[in-house]
Amino acid sequence: MARGKAEEPVRPIIVKKVTVIESGHHGGAWKVAYADFVTAMMAFFLMLWLLGATTEEQRKGIADYFTPTLVNYREKSAGSDGLLGGESLTSVDNYPNRAGQTGTKSLTIPRDATGGPKEGGSATRNTASAMRAQLEEKLAEQRNARRLLKQVRMVDTTEGVRIDLVDDADFSMFSLGTTVLSPDARLLIDALSEVLAGSDGELVVRGHTDSLTFRSDRQVNNWTLSAGRAEATRQALLREGVAQSRFRRIEGVADREPLIASDKTDPRNRRISITVAD
Repeated sequence: MARGKAEEPVRPIIVKKVTVIESGHHGGAWKVAYADFVTAMMAFFLMLWLLGATTEEQRKGIADYFTPTLVNYREKSAGSDGLLGGESLTSVDNYPNRAGQTGTKSLTIPRDATGGPKEGGSATRNTASAMRAQLEEKLAEQRNARRLLKQVRMVDTTEGVRIDLVDDADFSMFSLGTTVLSPDARLLIDALSEVLAGSDGELVVRGHTDSLTFRSDRQVNNWTLSAGRAEATRQALLREGVAQSRFRRIEGVADREPLIASDKTDPRNRRISITVAD
């Protein structure tokens, strides 16, 4: 180099790193997703085939095989501590007519408000309306006895038909303070016994009084009077032909169950109740 010329600076060396990406290549992630999709579809169609090619019992067996913790699941499910223990009223495992089956047992639909005949039971059923009609017919056969029908109240209850023989200001079943039936009460008991003899069911006789104290003697009170009148009624029914085996019990409740709660001294609270069980 000639003397007198300036020296040129040293140029730096620059290295470029170039990454070449081939077009059309996106990796293998899509292959995994596609494989999962195909597997799921295969399992789905296999399930459809199993459902169509197996019976209900076989399907139940397969389901039980794949759910070995079914008992634990039910024990820990909602309502497991209740009456049904986590079960439904129509549980497939316990319900006699499971899903997919047709029941073979018939149901009896009541024909009217009083209900129809019960399957497997008696062909007839005691009802208040039927028994009242019979009593009215029996009283009509006796002279001057039809008027006593107004002293009789009959009502259907959950236990059976309850027959109330009720006193009022003009009628009394028993002589005052005694267990002696009045003549009119004997006519009524006579007709009622014929109705009861033609019915089914056990009998419960209950005596009621008003709240008036009829004696000062503490050994004789409304409790003993009500029980004595119930027994006197039972004895009268026995004499008129009602079988002794039909009487379940007699009770005396004094004035504790008044018919007229607003006035416990009302004479209508004095009554005899006879329940004819279904």
